Amino acid sequence: MQEGTIARLTEKGFGFIKVEGREKDLFFHSNELLNVKFDELREGDKVSFEVAESPKGPNAVKVSRV
Repeated sequence: MQEGTIARLTEKGFGFIKVEGREKDLFFHSNELLNVKFDELREGDKVSFEVAESPKGPNAVKVSRV
């Protein structure tokens, strides 16, 4: 598992995670949340996740708040 910080959340049920040492923020969808609801997340929250490849590039999956 990797760790990062919620950089941005949208009203459409997805967001982006800032990871130290990584140039681009990682996309995540609310379907990938574990043990937390999307509306409970706030920008700046620390999260853990795994990285999976998608047709549009790497995404964060199995996202949970630390």
